[in-house]
Amino acid sequence: MNSPAVRRPAAPPRIEYRHQAADQSLGADLLFAVEFGLEAAPVNARRARVALRPLCGAGLIEVWHATGKVTTGFDGAIRYSADPNYLAGAIELDERECGGLHAAAEQAYRSIVSFQNRSDHPHLLRIWNYLDAINEGEADAERYRIFCAGRKQGLGEGSERYPAATAIGRRDGRRILQVYWLAGREPGVALENPRQVSAFRYPRRYGPAAPTFSRAMQLSPGLLMISGTASIIGHATHHAGDSQRQLDEIFSNLAALLARAHERDASLPAGFSSDTLIKVYLRHAHDAPLVERELTARLPAGTPFLVLEGDVCRADLLVELDCLHAAR
Repeated sequence: MNSPAVRRPAAPPRIEYRHQAADQSLGADLLFAVEFGLEAAPVNARRARVALRPLCGAGLIEVWHATGKVTTGFDGAIRYSADPNYLAGAIELDERECGGLHAAAEQAYRSIVSFQNRSDHPHLLRIWNYLDAINEGEADAERYRIFCAGRKQGLGEGSERYPAATAIGRRDGRRILQVYWLAGREPGVALENPRQVSAFRYPRRYGPAAPTFSRAMQLSPGLLMISGTASIIGHATHHAGDSQRQLDEIFSNLAALLARAHERDASLPAGFSSDTLIKVYLRHAHDAPLVERELTARLPAGTPFLVLEGDVCRADLLVELDCLHAAR
């Protein structure tokens, strides 16, 4: 009697930063591309354009390579592209047309959950969120807290297995909620940081709804997708007002996650490599030289990185890092 075939995990998508003009068409081998800048550019099912000003790495775009033939389509407000193993999706909603930010976030996430549940790629792996004036408002009226409440409402009740995520504030004055994401045919493994309280378990002091994301998502074999990481230990901000010390704390947080991921998957280096992609969100443009010096010192020579002017989810945080860490 023949044994059933064992299905091997799909290889993770290769993601890179590369120079490419905003109006240049994408090759058939690409699943998705993300561009940053204040200039208008055409957007289609395989592209997202975020209005954050590049402070370092201008002209770089983030491209996600496909693992097979790509198909594209639309589902209501969602545009998507998919290959046999992964799906990239994007949705942009006008807050005013939805009745405010809470309603826009709820509608966006309810649409995403419904769409993914009907797709061949049901597992949310990594999500990026961008909204205008993220720190506007006081206490529970702060826009980030309002967004978190709407997001949680849209996600609905479920387990505490959330995708990795980032939420960053634009400064363009356009009340458009932008969300784009990567989903997979197979689930990833959510990882938490031993130096931090899980975001979905934050105490009430941070808002009526805790942020619903995991600190990282590991795709096996060979890719770690780390959520936006800031100078937070436990659940508290550390080193308010000090960019250098916040950066140092961020690198300690990243080191803890890289070590934990390496324990699960030895193909992943325990430290930064030339296959580590870092995207920095920086509140104050005058800190860009500091960030550039730190990254140049900590990454292998020639490793590209992006530094973008944007607001972090807490007003006392000056800098946040995204990290994509791949096996060599």
